[in-house]
Amino acid sequence: MSKMISTMISLSLILCAAIFGFFYAWVCSTMWGLDAADPRIAISAMQAMNASVRNAVFAPAFFGTPVVLAVTAALLWARDYKTSAKFFALSGAVYLCFGLVLTMAVNVPMNEALARIVVPENLEAAKTIWQDYSKPWQFWNQSRTIASGLAFLLAVIGTLKLSARPQL
Repeated sequence: MSKMISTMISLSLILCAAIFGFFYAWVCSTMWGLDAADPRIAISAMQAMNASVRNAVFAPAFFGTPVVLAVTAALLWARDYKTSAKFFALSGAVYLCFGLVLTMAVNVPMNEALARIVVPENLEAAKTIWQDYSKPWQFWNQSRTIASGLAFLLAVIGTLKLSARPQL
């Protein structure tokens, strides 16, 4: 196996694991912490986190994962590792559709709507805003977390399938 393929497989696994871990952290700590906080603080904190996530550290894992998986699949296919290539291609498709596109279609618009809200001083009004945002946002975040975990698993399986000889 070439250094290029080894490098791309490693990069694929790292990016898949990074984005899965990012979404997973929101599931098991961040949102639970915000739900337990004063809703006025939760709204402000979420607005700040959503504004800060658009950065050069996050972008490669979020946007680059499906590209790297596709390149890895193409390289594997070209070297006759067809089974592994199929798993990497499927991994890329799962993340692209149910991680990246889902985020852009659902979570980002919800985040943008929350960003336009002026945090009310009234506790009950803030509680209503936060509950209306948090519950559906968490459902969709859990969906993209599961998809990202599945994408990672598929890439791992593709890696494990490399022990098989190339198909001629």
